[in-house]
Amino acid sequence: MLQFPLVVTTQVDLVLVLVSLLALWTRLSHLSYPNAVVFDEVYYGQFVSLYMKRVFFIDESGPPLGHTILALGAYLGGFDGNFVWNRIGAEYPSSLSVWSLRFLPALCGALCVPLVYLLTLELKFSHLSALGASALLLLDNSLIVQSRFMLLESLLIFFVLLAFFSYLRFHNSSHSCFRYCWLLLSGASCAAAVGVKYMGVFSYLLLVGVASLHTWRLIGDRAVSHLSVCVQCVCRIVCLLVVPVLLYVFWFYVHLTLLDRSGPHDQLMSPAFQASLEGGLSRITLGQPLEVAYGSQVTLRSSVSQPMPCWLHSHKANYPIRYENGRGSSHQQQVTCYPFKDVNNWWIIKDPDRQELVVGSPPRPVRHGDVIQLVHGMTSRFLNSHDVAAPMSPHSQEVSGYIDFNVSMAAQNLWRVNIPHREAESESWKTILSEVWLVHVNTSAVLKLSGVSLPDWGFRQLEVVGEKLFKAHSSSLGWTVEEHRYGTSQEQKEREAELHSPTHIDVERKISFWAKFLELQWKMLTVKQEDSEHKYSSSPLEWVTMETNIAYWLHASTNAQIHLIGNPVSWGVAILSLLSYQLLAAIYLVRRRRGFKDIPDSVWAQYCVCGVCVCWGLGSEFCSLPVDGEDSLPVSLLAGSLLPASAKPRPAGACTHSPAQVHALSLQSDTPPCAVRVRVDCADVRLLVLLDLLPFDLRHTGAIGQSAASTQVEGLLGHPVPLPLDRHTPQCMKRGV
Repeated sequence: MLQFPLVVTTQVDLVLVLVSLLALWTRLSHLSYPNAVVFDEVYYGQFVSLYMKRVFFIDESGPPLGHTILALGAYLGGFDGNFVWNRIGAEYPSSLSVWSLRFLPALCGALCVPLVYLLTLELKFSHLSALGASALLLLDNSLIVQSRFMLLESLLIFFVLLAFFSYLRFHNSSHSCFRYCWLLLSGASCAAAVGVKYMGVFSYLLLVGVASLHTWRLIGDRAVSHLSVCVQCVCRIVCLLVVPVLLYVFWFYVHLTLLDRSGPHDQLMSPAFQASLEGGLSRITLGQPLEVAYGSQVTLRSSVSQPMPCWLHSHKANYPIRYENGRGSSHQQQVTCYPFKDVNNWWIIKDPDRQELVVGSPPRPVRHGDVIQLVHGMTSRFLNSHDVAAPMSPHSQEVSGYIDFNVSMAAQNLWRVNIPHREAESESWKTILSEVWLVHVNTSAVLKLSGVSLPDWGFRQLEVVGEKLFKAHSSSLGWTVEEHRYGTSQEQKEREAELHSPTHIDVERKISFWAKFLELQWKMLTVKQEDSEHKYSSSPLEWVTMETNIAYWLHASTNAQIHLIGNPVSWGVAILSLLSYQLLAAIYLVRRRRGFKDIPDSVWAQYCVCGVCVCWGLGSEFCSLPVDGEDSLPVSLLAGSLLPASAKPRPAGACTHSPAQVHALSLQSDTPPCAVRVRVDCADVRLLVLLDLLPFDLRHTGAIGQSAASTQVEGLLGHPVPLPLDRHTPQCMKRGV
């Protein structure tokens, strides 16, 4: 029976409230300062602007969730994307809400502090240890700096900590009816961590490994019924394996749904992908015939996007009679792969048994296994190959446009169409959708892009060869019809005019989401900017010993500076804690082997579990460096202090300017002084054993301070925007048409 008055009682952890408020204050106060682009905001800001304009892009550094979250903050602040992110130090306009751009990363950074407090308690350590761990995280200046700007590191740390906290809450709440909600949250957080950066995979594997050990122990517990074991195993598989995969795919679905317009990275994608974007290739291919027929006029794009996308091309220039190394050539017309749209990229599909170069009525589609001839549209030369060494790849055959010099070199211009991914033997050759191999009938060589640039006599265009020794799964053999029209003019002059102004027939083509997802995923994993050593690069050991720092920002007039610099208190405590732990573990192992049990078995088990997590996290830190080259985030869980991980600047080129010139140019010019991008992150957190905590001044450790010694940052602040992936046409590759 209901009794009055109704009384509700609750318990509030005042320490948790205090550290949460302090975390919010250190991360969110004066968030709009400085009102200028800081460090990698110049990099991620470009993607936020593209999000606001719904323009497609590829960021090779990781999946799209982190960019989506940053774009969400910008959207809530009313940002329209009309800001040029061209240099560090560029002032934000008054109409742009800097606070909203930085709010979500700062909020995630602040929430990490109470999460560490709760996480330490879930590991069965004392409240004092939890306070020490959260205090070290709260006062670590490197994490404060990273949290206060539009960067991804605080997002990654937050989701990893949330994943481990949720799983431990699930594991420790064995009799709660809501425990599986925590397990579901853990799986979702793992998906979010991987969705922000691929470095989250290492933390995800750590969590799955711990969960697997717990599940294995559950299976061996005879006190639990068979039905309960089956139910719990299924729930863990669904929450920790199925849900993360589905959510990871969902992040890409949102990304591809929002970014439906053509952008600067279109040419990295297949023609089918490009045609699905509004305003790009779709404007050209809209209404093109679907099936390639005899008499079709086509452009053939190589399936390889490295070193750059290109189209099968020919022009009125012959191979030299002799190359620089003394080898002879056929002196036939050059056939190359040209990385730009050009009228000389057009070819005509011809039936070898007929003379017509126009499409009949009705059109006769080209099918898998058919033998065709390819006629160059502007010069009427037949695509030809023969047993003559290619100019730059002598192990392969030369490919040329055949010229009859009245010598004993007959034309060998028949090519068999091979559709490797066909659904039926009689499948027709389709525009954009079909990737075909062109097999030379006489020699069985396959038309292939070698990827080597020709010398000046070849206008620095890319070499095309006939490859006899090829792998059946090689992507460099494929060609796709990108632009297509049905030819109607038999005469050369009329045909040239027709090629300059093609007409189209309306046919609808679509590419599925799964095809786009798989292609985008593959490109993100394989398209990497070439790395090279840089004078300002650093090793992980230098960050452990705090021998280096990174300048994030410098005010041109007041000399106010922001640095990413290590905290000698927390970092030193963490290193000593790790060494002490390893020494104690070795001593305990030897003594237990001899039969001496200095601590109870339950304490020893807890000690071992935390140690395994620490070692896994430390090992994954170094394993992850070759994967991304920036930072990794394995969260090694052991109650107590905090060790920020190593940071590795990642250059993408070499700069010829002196440090002073870079510094001056970056502050005075809107043009980047050189094509160098240095990415430095210091994001990893590892919870180790608490030894000590000493107060320190954030201003003196480099969180936000001023110094007259501007020479400390010379050469580090000129953070140029990386060259776009669709570079302008090099002068050495241009030629008149």
